[in-house]
This record gives sequence, C-alpha cells and structure tokens, in this order.
Amino acid sequence: MGEEVRMTSMEEREIAADRKRTHFVLVHGIGGGAWCWYKIRCLMENCGYMVSCIDLKGSGNDRSDADSILSFDDYNQPLMDFMSALPDTDKVILVGQSAGGLSVTQATHKFPNKIRLAVYVAATMLKSGYLTDQDIKDDSTLAAMLLRPGPILALMSARFKEEDDSVEKVRRVYVRTMHDNVIKPDQQEAMIKKWPPSHVHVVDSDHSPFFSAPFSLFGILLKVAATSAGCN
Repeated sequence: MGEEVRMTSMEEREIAADRKRTHFVLVHGIGGGAWCWYKIRCLMENCGYMVSCIDLKGSGNDRSDADSILSFDDYNQPLMDFMSALPDTDKVILVGQSAGGLSVTQATHKFPNKIRLAVYVAATMLKSGYLTDQDIKDDSTLAAMLLRPGPILALMSARFKEEDDSVEKVRRVYVRTMHDNVIKPDQQEAMIKKWPPSHVHVVDSDHSPFFSAPFSLFGILLKVAATSAGCN
C-alpha cells in the first residue's frame, strides 16, 4: 500500500493565499454578456479565486443600442476602463471567448504589464490586421440567435498594428474546442499556426464550453493559472 501524501497546514495556507492573489477577468463574445460565465465564476469563487466578469458596451446589463456602437474602441471601452483602474502592481489572467479574443488582444497592446496571462477560448486570436467578412460571418449568425444583437460594425473596425510588439510581453494560451461550428477547428488551427501561443489545450465541446463543458474548461483554467504563477 502506498503512503497517503498529506499537505501541511502551511502548504494549504500558501495555496489558499495564491488563489486569493489570482484574479481572473472573463470577457464574453459577441451578443453575450458577463452572465455567460456564471458557471465558471461559481466554480472559481468556491475555490477562493477572485473573478471579474465584464459586460462590453451594448452587452449584458449595458443597455446601449448595438446599432449606435460603430467603433471597436467604443465597444471595448468597459474592459479598457477596468484595466486602467487596476493598480499597477496587479496582474490578471485575462480570458476571452470567441470575439472576446479581440478584446483580450487590445488589452495586451495597452496594458501588457497588468496581464499575467492571456487565455483565448475558441477565440479570435490575431496579432495584427483586422477581421474580414469571412471571419465575422459565423459570429454574426450566433449573435442573431441570442437575445441581444452584437455590434458587427464595431468588431469589423478592430485594428492591431504589426509593429507594436507590446503584445509579446504577455504569455498566451489557446483553448481549442473540437466540435465548434462557429469558429471551426481548422480556423482555430490556422490562427494558432500564424501566431503560436505558449500552450494549446483542447476541450471536447462546442463553441461555448462555459455552458457545455464547464468542469473541463474550469480544469484547464486552473492548470494554466498554476503554471503561470510567478510569470511576468
């Protein structure tokens, strides 16, 4: 019989303290809202992690009309305001799903020193350039099925400059979804090859693992949080 390994009370306190210091910031995709993350937030907070879920403009509890949001900067302003308000000593794990990947990338351009890790969950991951009509077509279809339409024109206006290397200061992880009909597996793979992250994880789910496979996604997020401890 193998000996049972038990953690000391000091080790348990250190783990608990690290979890309190680990701050996850979760960003939804087009047409969604902070509410999309409720299962993940419950799991994380029950384990002692700090979690913030952002409503981008015209999403969730923000009552702005999507048709009035014509620029990506306007759409993503709530996340920029949140990041700006963080103390300079804070480093968050920033997680974006679907078009939320654009929001994450803009944050890495503007606040690289406040981001411990950027996680793209079945998300648009572009270092530079902009979305094409083909890129946005599937997300547009998804948004049309949800309660709130997304500001398509705002997303189409997102621009990232090739010469801005600040994004390379932030370690990136990609979470692939194997049964995704929105950002299809081959599209995800193309983005990964074009701008390789440090790690790629796979979840056996559709486009929204926070609904269809929350425990699997939660496990991946815990793993990347643990492996990123002490980074940056």
